[in-house]
Amino acid sequence: MSVREEFDEWAAEGRDRGMEERHWHTAKHALARMPIEDGETVLDLGCGSGYAARAMREAGGAGRAYGLDGSPEMARNASAYTDDEATGFLVGDFQHLPFESGSVDHAFSMEAFYYASDPMAALEEIRRVLRSGGTFYCAVDFHADNPHTAEWTEYVDVEMTRWSRKEYRQRFREAGFHVAEQDSIPDREVEIPPAGAFPTEDWTSREAMVEHFREHGTLLTVGVAP
Repeated sequence: MSVREEFDEWAAEGRDRGMEERHWHTAKHALARMPIEDGETVLDLGCGSGYAARAMREAGGAGRAYGLDGSPEMARNASAYTDDEATGFLVGDFQHLPFESGSVDHAFSMEAFYYASDPMAALEEIRRVLRSGGTFYCAVDFHADNPHTAEWTEYVDVEMTRWSRKEYRQRFREAGFHVAEQDSIPDREVEIPPAGAFPTEDWTSREAMVEHFREHGTLLTVGVAP
């Protein structure tokens, strides 16, 4: 199944709102770090319901926010969730961004970058559209240093790239970015039941769930365009 087909199904089932709720636990902390200044143009890659683009406009002060998703249904839903004329949603892929070179001030992506069919081409394309000094905040839970995400490939029917922390730094540099920061943002909001409640439908032990959410959390890699 293609990324488009997979997430068209998710959007049609209303699962975009569930993704927003789960991702917001850590995404909001990454978004709060972005150096967005009034009037700047921002881009959310793999926007889903569009929550990050809306947040960058409402709280970040961006002058114009775009969200891009490979799923037409996701982009359609995101457009329906806002009446802000300065926030727009597009359908496309990370390797062919419909923006002029140097026209975007900051880019963000939460739990979406690893769906890129050619992640190196995607990084180079993001670098192209960013102005000098612009930033790319790339947040992922699915990475090789978190053993609890390895099984995701069993129930997400699309190909995904599972880089390690070190590989993210290396690939960002190979694409022409300076790596300004790399950090793990723990999810302190998800409720973790007492030990006696395990195993659950998703977790074999409380220790595994704590390690996944509280210790690994979301990996954030920040690239700056030279």
